[in-house]
Amino acid sequence: MMRATLALAATWYVIDQATKWWILNHLMNPPAAIGITPLFNFVLGWNTGVSFGLFGALGVPAWIFAAYAIAISAALLVWLGRANTPSVRVAIGLVVGGALGNATDRLRHGAVPDFLDFHLGDWHWPAFNMADVGIVCGTSLLMMHFVGHRSSADTASARQIR
Repeated sequence: MMRATLALAATWYVIDQATKWWILNHLMNPPAAIGITPLFNFVLGWNTGVSFGLFGALGVPAWIFAAYAIAISAALLVWLGRANTPSVRVAIGLVVGGALGNATDRLRHGAVPDFLDFHLGDWHWPAFNMADVGIVCGTSLLMMHFVGHRSSADTASARQIR
């Protein structure tokens, strides 16, 4: 089962890196806002912070955020060795693939390229990328698991990691 989760993490990493490559080298060369539907655009933004650009203005070096993502991924892989629920394994795979994708960008570019822009009129959700999709979906799966299985072995193993 660990191999399947690692394959999912690797697949999500490749999806993330491939979409970023396509956006940076083809679609947004030169950068522009491309309207796809009345609610969705492709844009190019660079996130130097963490979620929603938090801490970006503080001037924290990109390698620190990358190291943090790598450390979180390592802790999740330790947890994976103890996880016995398919939803937890899928969640860990998605989060690890996304976290390592964004860490790669921080080390390569000094920031993370974001390009998916959902909006309603003039109100725009912060732009994001496929790594972010994996991280959000994975953490959502984990939250649903823990709400539904408060006394499961996975919950106990998560406590042991702390």
